[in-house]
Amino acid sequence: MTLYAFYCRDGEQGEELRTRFLADHLAHVEANIERYAVAGPLKQGEATVGSLLVIKAEDEAEARVLFEADPYFRAGVWQAIRADQFMAVAGDWVGGAAWKK
Repeated sequence: MTLYAFYCRDGEQGEELRTRFLADHLAHVEANIERYAVAGPLKQGEATVGSLLVIKAEDEAEARVLFEADPYFRAGVWQAIRADQFMAVAGDWVGGAAWKK
């Protein structure tokens, strides 16, 4: 599996839409939990300004299908979305430095 990082910034209605669709969003994530390497909100102080979702998939098209099924995507919570393949090579998540294994 390959990892795809979706970096999402909220739009003007982000706070209101997040509140309205939170339960649906969390249900979607929970139903697909095995497909997420990590997911969570981006914060500036107490304010939520976006989301980072790292999805496991065979290719970017497959990752996008899961991402675009998220109620937050369908509701328009995110104004700007960037998706890139992600390679985890260092840190706690990969057990140190992958190049030393």
